[in-house]
Amino acid sequence: MDLYYVAACQVDQKNPLNRDEMHRNTQRVLELMEQAVNGYKPFHDIKLIVFPEFAHAVPVYESAEEILEKLAVPIPNEHTDKIAEKAKALGVYVQTGSFLEVDERWPDRVFNTTCLISPEGEILSKYRKVNPWIPFEVHSSPHDIENYPDDPLPVVETEIGNLAVATCYDWMFPEVTRELTLKGAEVLIRISAYMDPWGATQPMDWWTVINRCRAIENMSYVVAANQGAKDYPPFTWPGGSMVVDYDGRILAEASPGPGERIVVAPINIAALRSERKRRAGHSMPTHLRTELYQAQKQPIYPKHSPAQDINYDSLSSSIAKAQSVSPFIKK
Repeated sequence: MDLYYVAACQVDQKNPLNRDEMHRNTQRVLELMEQAVNGYKPFHDIKLIVFPEFAHAVPVYESAEEILEKLAVPIPNEHTDKIAEKAKALGVYVQTGSFLEVDERWPDRVFNTTCLISPEGEILSKYRKVNPWIPFEVHSSPHDIENYPDDPLPVVETEIGNLAVATCYDWMFPEVTRELTLKGAEVLIRISAYMDPWGATQPMDWWTVINRCRAIENMSYVVAANQGAKDYPPFTWPGGSMVVDYDGRILAEASPGPGERIVVAPINIAALRSERKRRAGHSMPTHLRTELYQAQKQPIYPKHSPAQDINYDSLSSSIAKAQSVSPFIKK
């Protein structure tokens, strides 16, 4: 399928305080899927729908222990089952937004996890946020687990291109999206709960700058769905969901500010593949001189052992340890 359309669905919902309250958020996700596909049917064939980080539950508690008690769910679960059923009915791929996940293999950990679901209702990939927004997010990263058995950075081959996702703060680390690109990703999906003052307006506008930069440096499409929720003091989630092409052009974007939005734009996989093949200049992923980057191979941020209680204080201590060994900090 050379040309199709994507929909980035920005949500504005109250934060669940327990698992029962998650059902209302999932119901709205299902309704937005219907609206995106059926509402735009006379104009566009929507084949990929993306929801933002924390579309199902926000980590409103300060410790992993509290989140495990009140909000964490395994994957698959009743919510992914409903989304899979709807994806099958509508014939679309869906990036679910993120869940606060518990896995029986590591029962004392919380992961910030999103799934890619196929038009056949199958979970094709499960991505756990590699770089939680420390010290505030008390989630575990695959990096924290010795001999982590799953692929921490999955890329999925589909009829609409090679799809890969990374979550919010992950995009501040060019290593994440570059690794996905070198594994074949063509459409980079960003699910986010990006907050002001780093949002979609001047003077900083980190949201737009990073989305466009990652598209350019990886010569990939970027589909970025951001939270538009108003009810998460003291932060403001400013929306600005967008789709960017492989030259950094913004194809569509929501006006900055909280609130629910559906952003629709075309993805031309045939054009992307043609440009990747023909370009000699500005083909950064093929110009890498990887042997030179020795400093990036040295451990900096420490792993968190399973017995460690991950909370604001312990994460702040780990950041201090990283600063003590990083050449980034002048001694």
